[in-house]
Amino acid sequence: MNDKKIVDDAENLPWLGRKLLWLDKKKNVDRIVYGLYFACAILFAADFMYKKYVLVAVESIPGFYGLYGFFMAIVLVLCAKVMRVFLMRPEDYYAPNDVESEDYPEDQLERLDNNG
Repeated sequence: MNDKKIVDDAENLPWLGRKLLWLDKKKNVDRIVYGLYFACAILFAADFMYKKYVLVAVESIPGFYGLYGFFMAIVLVLCAKVMRVFLMRPEDYYAPNDVESEDYPEDQLERLDNNG
């Protein structure tokens, strides 16, 4: 099994783990998300402030690429939901041929008592 212990105190974490502990606080994650919203809004607004030289007429719509990307991401999620209906298999679909489904000899199992 896995002999690694879960580290609860920051002193025993690796350097990068200590540096990323600030992400454990929801307030800091919210700041990142709001910062990304702000950056997207600034980039969207910047699209109105310069003259475009376009090859296709639809490119001249301000914010076209941002809106196109947003709606295509929505379409991808919806397509994935539809595909899930006919691609999804039962949980035991591979069980008859799976190594994990084989019975293991009881005398070779190492049972751990996690209750106490």
